This record gives sequence, C-alpha cells and structure tokens, in this order.
Amino acid sequence: MKSKPMVNVVFAIVMLAGGAFYSPAQAGEADVVGVSVTRDSQNTYRFSVTVAHGDSGWDHYADAWQVIGRDGAILGQRILAHPHENEQPFTRSLSGVEIPSNIKSVTIRARDLVHGFGGAEMVVRLPGVVGDTVKQP
Repeated sequence: MKSKPMVNVVFAIVMLAGGAFYSPAQAGEADVVGVSVTRDSQNTYRFSVTVAHGDSGWDHYADAWQVIGRDGAILGQRILAHPHENEQPFTRSLSGVEIPSNIKSVTIRARDLVHGFGGAEMVVRLPGVVGDTVKQP
C-alpha cells in the first residue's frame, strides 16, 4: 500500500518553496479565475472570462465556458476550439448574451475535455446600467 503522508509532505515542501511546481490548473479541471461583464443594452451582456487549465494538447484542454442562470439554465456558451498550452491563464469573450432583467447575478463555469465541469466557478453580479462593467476578482 502506498503512503499518502509522503505525498502530503512533498506537496507541503513544494508549497513552502513558493508553489513553483504547482498550480490549481495542473490538478486537471478548468478553473474560472476572472470575469468581466459589460451591459451592452437593456438585457444584453458581453462576458470576458479568464480560464486556467493545464492544457496538454488536443486530448486534454479547456474546451468551453458557460454563463449559468440561478435555475441552472445555460444563458451563454463560448466554445474554445484549441489548446492554450503556452497561454495560461487565457481570456476569451462572448457578446450578445441575453439575460432576463429579473436575473441579477450568474455563475461562470469552465469545462475541459477529460474532466468536464468541476473546477472553480465564479458568481458575478450583473451591471445595472447600460455601459457599466463589473470585474471579478
């Protein structure tokens, strides 16, 4: 049987050394690490989403992110057509996302080819005035 304490010791040493060899993206799932949302019109928004993932080629890369309403409905989706091995984290945008006026915040989640959804998500408040932008973090 393999010893888990040794793994924990190695992890602790790497983290104490500044985490140079570890990042959440290397854990396998795609993480949302930043969101900027601009209100373009009464019910239309533009999202710029920053995703971190340990892309390792065409077999394992972050392939999409979604805008999710409070009821779980997919309000918008950006398909990512290729790996971003040398661009981490990376930001991609999606315009023309229509969101009903009764929704005040949305959840942004990312997906990768191997693990699907499951990485860090981000809840973002929608701007109230046309032309305003909300950024997180």
